[in-house]
Amino acid sequence: MKLLVPALVSALLISGSPAAHATAAVPSLTWTDCQDGFECATAEVPLDHRNPSGEKIRLGLTRKPAADPSRRIGSLFVNPGGPGGSVDAMMSYLVASGPAELRDRFDIVGFDPRGVGRSQPIACQTQDEYAAEWAKASSRPRGGSFDSALRSGRKFTDACSRQSGKLLPFVGTEYVVRDMELLRRAVGDEKLTYFGVSYGTYIGTVYANLFPGKVRALALDGGYDPHTYANRPYEYDLGQYKAVESALGRFFDWCERTRCEFGGDDPRSAFMALQDALDGDPVIDNGRFVGNGATLTFNVQASLGGGELAWPFLAEALVDAQNRTGVLLPVPEVGFLSANTVVECADRTFPRGQLEARLAIASRIAPVTGPALAYAVPNYDHAHATACTQWPVKSQSRYTGPFSAAGAPPILVVGNTGDPDTPYRDSVALASTLRSGHLLTYRGEGHTGFTQSQKCVAEKVAAYLTEGSLPPRGTVCDD
Repeated sequence: MKLLVPALVSALLISGSPAAHATAAVPSLTWTDCQDGFECATAEVPLDHRNPSGEKIRLGLTRKPAADPSRRIGSLFVNPGGPGGSVDAMMSYLVASGPAELRDRFDIVGFDPRGVGRSQPIACQTQDEYAAEWAKASSRPRGGSFDSALRSGRKFTDACSRQSGKLLPFVGTEYVVRDMELLRRAVGDEKLTYFGVSYGTYIGTVYANLFPGKVRALALDGGYDPHTYANRPYEYDLGQYKAVESALGRFFDWCERTRCEFGGDDPRSAFMALQDALDGDPVIDNGRFVGNGATLTFNVQASLGGGELAWPFLAEALVDAQNRTGVLLPVPEVGFLSANTVVECADRTFPRGQLEARLAIASRIAPVTGPALAYAVPNYDHAHATACTQWPVKSQSRYTGPFSAAGAPPILVVGNTGDPDTPYRDSVALASTLRSGHLLTYRGEGHTGFTQSQKCVAEKVAAYLTEGSLPPRGTVCDD
């Protein structure tokens, strides 16, 4: 179905320059079937929102029409976070396992942000080049770790410049938000209804500040502390180093208490011995590097997001790793982590002079997991500083505040007390920073609350998004 839309949107205010305005054409969307009841479309938006009539880029969208059109409210835009996460997996989850009210009453709409998935994805190193840098990393700091990390960071940024130089200045969050505002208009909604998780909460926060009068409802799960993320990045990252280390410690405690398959009486020592063994004798298959203690640590960190339900599988996988096989060994996928790094380098400014001391602090306060991530090739979230301190371009789409979203209606923020990716304190900070913020707490493990708490968090998020109903202040879910 082709949507008929006006030719132009009203003036868009460019942050940091209140007098500057620009107009951009609203994309015309042609939806086509893309299997299993989903529809797909492509939108053309400005590469540079300061030059809206100039070069365009193409964004990939997916839509699942409301199952009950007679009760349809409008569109629910969703974002799975990352940065770098493709939206289709989140949409499939919501359709298959999310609250029925969401799929009945909304067209669920997702788009891959610029630089991700079907929206002109960022390219940096090849997988082989990326693996070669991981092969130099280790689980413990050693002589030359900092210099090696700097060299890996430089190789990464040089590759990004070669492969994606034209796109690099324009992939930050402010331009993602301006894209979403155009897409809101393109689907014909008067105001935005949005559900964002993890980094998706930052997208929602920036939207609420740029377009507070266009917000209908925003649910933000796994919140970013926006001031700290954007303007004090080392401080923000340190919180994530601590959160990962703490979550892994709780897994070890569970493993010891339940006599899980891994580690016997002392799973922490067994894990550190495994890291050291793999660093000393990396896994090589037919001459190709497979993994070492650093890649093991990265993959264990990622698995902690699954929460307590994932712990038995993690224990089994660690036994596999002791046998030098399994899912915890391979080098992570470079495509996702390229977008993850590039977007954060666009959004944040890391003082170069603080880098060596800050990495040393991270290694000290998170001795089991910190060194493997801090001194490797740029990888995930809190391990970008070696690239961002050497970033080759000035971002045109960095948003620095304000973050209070004055004039926006109530915004629901969900925080998970055991979150290893987005520490609970950041959700508390986000809810208090937003003038209309309202905090819902999930007491548990894993990343975000919606997927961990089907009976409580998911139902309360659905009630808010459909009816505007907020849980009583101080509500804690612990299912």
